[in-house]
Amino acid sequence: MASFSMLLVNKSLLVTIYRPSITMSDWNTGVIAEFRRNRGKVGGQFEGATLLLINHTGARTGKPRTNPVMYFKDGHRYLVFASKGGADTNPDWYHNLKAHPDVKIEVGTETIEVRAEEITGAERNQIYTRQSSLYPQFAQYQQKTKRIIPVIAFIPKTRRK
Repeated sequence: MASFSMLLVNKSLLVTIYRPSITMSDWNTGVIAEFRRNRGKVGGQFEGATLLLINHTGARTGKPRTNPVMYFKDGHRYLVFASKGGADTNPDWYHNLKAHPDVKIEVGTETIEVRAEEITGAERNQIYTRQSSLYPQFAQYQQKTKRIIPVIAFIPKTRRK
């Protein structure tokens, strides 16, 4: 989908400018490229946040997918949140992980084989509260939706020293 903007150059000349809209896929592509170029660091809204890339398989298509997400480390686990900005549906990557839980994540310059497991109940609530205290927008996401935002643990298949 594209947008058009009107620009008044002088009092009598009106110019129409075509501006292609940026899709979520385009935005993700830019974040992924910046992540890989800068050894896991990105700017913009993710400046200073811990970010990882999930390399997963589409549940319906079987195509490879990559998504950037915020995480925090809990022992050997990497915890991520299927917030989708507080939307009433889970992000596509959540459904893909449920269908194909064995994935690879990129953290910094490292690629790690992991298994995705959903955390539920009291443990989920405790973790989500902790994330919300670190990043208040996560509390806002939960308030915007009736669904319980899933918490996913990525558990490395092999323990590193």
